[in-house]
Amino acid sequence: MDLVEISPNAEPPVCKIIDHGKYKYREQKKEQKKSQKSHQPELKTLKLSFSISDHDMEVRAKSAKKFLSRGDRVRIVLPLRGRENALQDTARKKMKKFVEMVKEMEDAEVEKDIEKEPRGLTMTLIKD
Repeated sequence: MDLVEISPNAEPPVCKIIDHGKYKYREQKKEQKKSQKSHQPELKTLKLSFSISDHDMEVRAKSAKKFLSRGDRVRIVLPLRGRENALQDTARKKMKKFVEMVKEMEDAEVEKDIEKEPRGLTMTLIKD
């Protein structure tokens, strides 16, 4: 058994008679739990389609809200195939509509605006 100072800043300082090894072990476990709970932001990808329905768009907006509330960045991808490439204006409107849906649910900000890539359109959202 050892005399361990638990709270040195308290007036008067708090000490306990305990097994020092057990005390250090418990403190180490507390630190491990804290580090497990910390969340590293990730880049999450949501894929929309050219002919997506409004309900499916709402479902994806809810998942985007969940990702943004956890602190992740959200990448939105809308792949274009064949003749869909000729209708890029319609695809851009769909993406803007999706962003408005997300902004209604969560404070979101466009990090990267809509960009044309070889396989379609992409953009990135972050929490405001």
